[in-house]
Order: sequence, then C-alpha cells, then structure tokens
Amino acid sequence: MGKATGFLEYRRQDYRELPVEERIKNYQEFIILPDPEELCVQGARCMECGIPFCQSSYGCPVANLIPEWNDLVYRNLWKEAYERLEMTNNFPEITGRVCPAPCESACTLSINDSPVTIKQIELAVIERAFQEGWVEPRPPRRLSDKKVAVIGSGPAGLAAAQQLRRLGHEVTVYEKSPKIGGLLRYGIPDFKLEKWIIDRRIRLMELEGVTFETNTEIGFDISARYLRKAFDAMVITTGAGIPRDLNVPGRELQGIHFALEYLTQSNLFVDGSLNGVQRINAEGKTVLVIGGGDTGSDCVGTAIRQGAEKVYQFEILPKPREWKEPWNPEWPFLPNILRTSSSQREGCEREWSVLTKKFEGDNGRVKRGHFARVRWEGDPPKMTEIPKSEFSLDIDLVLLAMGFVHVQHGPLLEQLKIEFDERGNIKTDDEYETSVEGVFTAGDANTGASLVVKAIYHGRQAAESVHRYLKKQ
Repeated sequence: MGKATGFLEYRRQDYRELPVEERIKNYQEFIILPDPEELCVQGARCMECGIPFCQSSYGCPVANLIPEWNDLVYRNLWKEAYERLEMTNNFPEITGRVCPAPCESACTLSINDSPVTIKQIELAVIERAFQEGWVEPRPPRRLSDKKVAVIGSGPAGLAAAQQLRRLGHEVTVYEKSPKIGGLLRYGIPDFKLEKWIIDRRIRLMELEGVTFETNTEIGFDISARYLRKAFDAMVITTGAGIPRDLNVPGRELQGIHFALEYLTQSNLFVDGSLNGVQRINAEGKTVLVIGGGDTGSDCVGTAIRQGAEKVYQFEILPKPREWKEPWNPEWPFLPNILRTSSSQREGCEREWSVLTKKFEGDNGRVKRGHFARVRWEGDPPKMTEIPKSEFSLDIDLVLLAMGFVHVQHGPLLEQLKIEFDERGNIKTDDEYETSVEGVFTAGDANTGASLVVKAIYHGRQAAESVHRYLKKQ
C-alpha cells in the first residue's frame, strides 16, 4: 500500500490550526487540512507493512480499511477511497474530527517513526466525498415487515438505526432532547464538531427512510409497554447518563456544576436555543475544571471562549510521563503519555495528583476550594495524601468532569425490568440482547463511557444481532 519507499522519503505533516488569539473569539472549527497534493504524499507513507495493526483490535474499533484508502489517496483515486471508507464507518465526518486516533498509535511506522496521518486523511476523504456529491442516501432495496425502535440518538443509536434501515426494516429513533445527536450535539463543543455536520448526516438518514421523534422521553411521554407492542424489537442507546459526583463538604454551593450541564448549555447558547435559561457563564471568572480527560478539556476551551479570567484543571491521577519522540513507546497500544489538547494549548494551568478536600462560599456561592497533594505508590497503585501539602484556591466556577458512572436507571429500564451488570450498566449476552427478549442495547449504556468510534461499532454490531433476531420471528 502507498509508495514502497514513501515512509523513507516523506515526513509526516499534520494539519494546521488557526492562531489561538483568532480562534478563541468564536466557536467555529479551526483546523486546516493540507491541500490534496500533500495528502496524497501523506498517503504514500503507508508502508505495506504486511500486518496492518492500524485496523486491528489495537487500532481501529470499526476495523476501517485504512491501508486500502491510504493507497487510493496516494494514487489520487478519491472516490474509490471514499467507497472503502464508508464500508465500515457510518460517520467518518465525525470520527475524523473527534476520535483520538488509536489507529495512529498502532501504525507500524510508530515502532520507530511518526505514524501515517490516518485521521486527517479520513476527514479529507469524507469531506471531498460530500463536496463532490458522492455521499448519497442508500434506502433499502427490499423492505421487511418489521419495525424497530431505537431509544437515544447518539453515535450508537444513529449507527444502529442506519444499519437497520439499510437492512430493510422500519426504524424510528426516539430522542428526549429537541434535536437529534445526543452527546454529539449537546456534549461536544462546536469548535470540535460544528452541528451542521450532524444535520447534514441526519438529512441523508431521513432520505433513507429513518423516522426521528424528538422531545420524546420513553418511560415518561411514551411507556415502554406501548413500544413493546408497537415494535418488533427495541435498541436502547441512551448512553452513560450518570456523571461521577464529588462527595465533599460544600458540594451543594452554587457555581459547582457537572461538565455536561455546562457544555450542553453552552451548545444551546451557540445554537441560539437556550430559551431564556440563565447560562452558566465563565466570563470574568476564575474557573476550576476537575478531571483531566476529553470532557475536562472541552470545558477548558469553552470557558476560554466565554472570557474566563483564569482557568485551572486539576486531575487526581499522577502526571503521565512526558514524551517528545514521534514514535510510540508502548506500540501497538495507545500509550500512557502526557497529551496536551488544543483547548489546553489555548491557556490553562494544569496540575496532577491533586485531591479536592472541600469548598467554601459566600452567600451560598462557591468562592474557595481546599486541596491536598497525593502520591500514588504500589502495584496496583494506591493513593495516599502527602502530609502538610494542603493548599487553597480562590475560584468562582467549578466544573466536574470526572467521567460517568453508568446508564441512568430511569423509568424506561424500570418498566422493562432490565437487569444490570456489576457496574450498573445494561447487562447483555454476546448478541447485545438484554435480559428482556427482543430488547437490545449498544454503546455506553452497555459498555460504560467510551469512545465515539466504539459506540459506532457497537451500534453496527447490535443492528446485525437485531436483524438476525427479526429473521427468526
């Protein structure tokens, strides 16, 4: 694949970004892809490695045919590259923007060199396909007499719905929010994923025959019993909806919010549909983000765009090792090394091994946080507080971005009498079927919080299982 000696002749070239001082003035996407000629050169670096770890379980969760479309881009065969890409991934325009690219960590070049720019080639291929009109609706050629309800319209739900419709079934997607997209729309800031990108895909799915019902929460607006009677199968893709909380004194003070509440309000504000709700606003404030993952990073970037005076980001885990080399020290696995996101590069003060002890406030509003340093020792590592390491910080806004615990155990799951696993997620068999016959699940509701690309994969796999189930009915 690619040019036989391309990886020796050409160096990796990443996309460029708009300058920080320019991009933080708005919520628009700021990456700039190389021109097509340079992307062909980047495709030439794919080295015909024999065993493409990039598309193995170490690399791409949806098993993208990466070497094939790298080679086709190198040969300037963009339409053929798109045809390979869409065989395995329903939404490459989304993964090409928000996926952390484990495929690049697993690239064979990463053993001792910089990997192929797989993620940016993927994004370039799908955007070229949209531009050229190659992305067309694919309605089913043959219809079944079966009806499937998909509850939740995040990446797993949308992938399952599209696959099931293409297999000929009548599919209705139910979403409790005003617009389709779930976490993609309400949890990811526009500067990472502008919402017209979601709308563009939804229009195609509607042309394929998928029906969308918004402002409808199953268990409240429609009973699970009704859905069981009206549909031949159900797929629950409601995500991991319960955020991890911080049980410390002062948690009840105003100005302390879960990250998703903050990001959702910001996205609604950008969309112009906040509808009179007083926005959680970081303007002029000292902001503390607790949690060092992607969601915490999204809070950092959002707070900076809102005009925060100062942004801190604390993580209880130890600081990962710093790594300046272009190759992967833990190949083919995603390495545990220090990563700095685009939002963090825009300006925040990061600290690791910090334990939050309590919050204090004035007139019921948070004004101060008290913390301590911790060390991690042993195997497995255990946390101990360092004596006399306490310190305080004046803060006006605290955002809790510590991950999610499990799926929400609400009326829908109660009415269905769904069983849960030991972590509180929906329990399934190997076919994605829950403890209730004909009721399936996929994505974070089943696995716990994970990557968008993994949710797409599980949505696709669940759709295959539902299809097999319906064929037996």
